[in-house]
Amino acid sequence: MNLAQLLVRAARLFPDRPALFHGEDLICDYRQLGERAARIAGYLARDCGLEPGERVALFMGNVPEYLELFYGIWYAGLVAVPINAKLHPREAQYIIEDAGAAVVFATPDLACALQPLTAQMPAVRQLLCVGNADYEQVYGGRPLAARDRLADDLAWLFYTSGTTGRPKGVMLTHRNLRTMLACHFTDVADSAPEDCALYAAPISHGAGMGNFPHMLVGGRHVVARSSNFDPAEIVRLAAVHRNVFMFAAPTMVKRLAEHVEASGADPSGFKTVLYGGGPMYLEDIRHALRVMGNRFVQIYGQGETPMTITALSRRQLADHRHPRYLERIASVGVAQSMVEVRVTAEDGRDLPEGEVGEILVRGDTVMQGYWNNPEATDKAIRNGWLYTGDMGCFDADGFLTLKDRSKDMIISGGSNIYPREIEEVLLLHPGVHEVSVVGRKHVDWGEEVVAFVVARPGASVSAAELDALCLDHIARFKRPKHYRVIEALPKSNYGKVLKTRLREMLDQEAPAT
Repeated sequence: MNLAQLLVRAARLFPDRPALFHGEDLICDYRQLGERAARIAGYLARDCGLEPGERVALFMGNVPEYLELFYGIWYAGLVAVPINAKLHPREAQYIIEDAGAAVVFATPDLACALQPLTAQMPAVRQLLCVGNADYEQVYGGRPLAARDRLADDLAWLFYTSGTTGRPKGVMLTHRNLRTMLACHFTDVADSAPEDCALYAAPISHGAGMGNFPHMLVGGRHVVARSSNFDPAEIVRLAAVHRNVFMFAAPTMVKRLAEHVEASGADPSGFKTVLYGGGPMYLEDIRHALRVMGNRFVQIYGQGETPMTITALSRRQLADHRHPRYLERIASVGVAQSMVEVRVTAEDGRDLPEGEVGEILVRGDTVMQGYWNNPEATDKAIRNGWLYTGDMGCFDADGFLTLKDRSKDMIISGGSNIYPREIEEVLLLHPGVHEVSVVGRKHVDWGEEVVAFVVARPGASVSAAELDALCLDHIARFKRPKHYRVIEALPKSNYGKVLKTRLREMLDQEAPAT
């Protein structure tokens, strides 16, 4: 069940196919990629003395070495611990220590920042700088054949963003990730040998998990050269490589579509743009479909059940004639084929269509638990069901619409208010580029609604216009009591709006009266 067998198989079946590119430059074919991974495995097992099940941390931006290191780690029967490259070195230190990583690979800038902290990490036997001469030693040993692993052995230790405290290590097994791979082919995309996986989002997260289907079929893997998402570069690479599959956060899709429209670029190089990892607003996906055509698929998942809760297919996004088309494309689709999904009340009852409750998931994609954190595991997984913390509702056809994270829901005067509903309305204003709605403490009502608005360049947006728009579309009690026009919303490395930062800004002010 070792995930490494995906590369073992590809190297045998497609040895001469181009495997890995850096931008437009070919790095290696599948025979060479398999050889590199086997030599890395030999180095980790023999030179570093690592035993199956030990952890190897990857504190790196997007570089071609990411994929060979993933598979080298799995060849050796070890566990990959990818770390967000935007984290502070001390935040990375916490993850490395919590995971008990014995070896750390880091790109030069991050290795320099991490080096002074290694003395405080006695479990770390070696810190290797990827991209310099020291790294070449990993190719010097004898290749190691892929070790046998059981389905429920750990493969990937995925650390959550830690927005509500210290990040937790999500334990993902070979079974979890193989089931996710099966869901890709049944529910998401028909990846083929002529396709190209383009890594524009961080490989440490969802984009990296998109490697598996293309490794299985012997497709090409292209790592963009820019360290940050550059729409012009991505469009150019798609034109060069063709048949591109790309994972992108909704904010990336928005920027990509805006670039294509403004530049007149040809989007035909894209075959599938898979979006997820945050809310996709209705107007944004409608605009992307108009500008770029029927190239989009949506997935909804979490680190705790990666890429696999629901999917909204290319066909469903293109079905303009359906009487509830707009409602459907504002949803996150239907349950993927290898999981069960429920919407429940606080007392555990399944809720009927249209009623909002917490989303629960059960299936072979659900994590084994949180690393060294049984209390958090017991809270998240109960009777085999993962409690996602997300709020949503089903329609009559089984399409799931997300409302918000339970922690983002606003309770004002005893009424539940879902920020996304308000955000969708405010985005109808032609002058609004982005918006995020949060709750602010109020001495009488508990919370009141505040909207942070980013205007389009050159546009003027007034509170009176926004208020009138809300009153035309939603109940009066839901409309924001305050509108804050700001230059930019705070975002994570993956394009998610950091509502915690917005709430912190409001918490520094006196509660409203």
